[in-house]
Amino acid sequence: MANHMQLLNQAQTLCDKRGVRLTPQRQKVLELIVERQSSISAYELLDLLRETEPQAKPPTVYRALDFLLAQGFVHKVESTNSYIACNLLDHASHCSQLLICDECSHVEECHDDELAKMLKLKAQQQGFQISHHVVESHGVCQACQHKK
Repeated sequence: MANHMQLLNQAQTLCDKRGVRLTPQRQKVLELIVERQSSISAYELLDLLRETEPQAKPPTVYRALDFLLAQGFVHKVESTNSYIACNLLDHASHCSQLLICDECSHVEECHDDELAKMLKLKAQQQGFQISHHVVESHGVCQACQHKK
């Protein structure tokens, strides 16, 4: 993954190009997600945000997450109801493939264009048009396998 400052700077640059605002709260939420080594829930984000903004409420976090999701800066891990930073911010509407460790909760984003093409083709064969998709695979990461 690109270093944290590069991702944050890239997000700001993309917002400027798109004519949308990366407000201080949105930037702080993105920063908290980028700094996290595993996925993070909205309420964990709220607890961390309250360390610097004691008045923060759940809608604050959810509005920031909605914006970050819409801009493609984060991905929602549906199976754990948590979020991770996207490591390809400028890759328009890419297929996210997430490897989720069931032991340590680490989430790794990977990209396989062939898998994305295959999914798109299968959907088209069924007359279905995909707007976006996230493939989640659960298992045990290499680090946890070596602990055993």
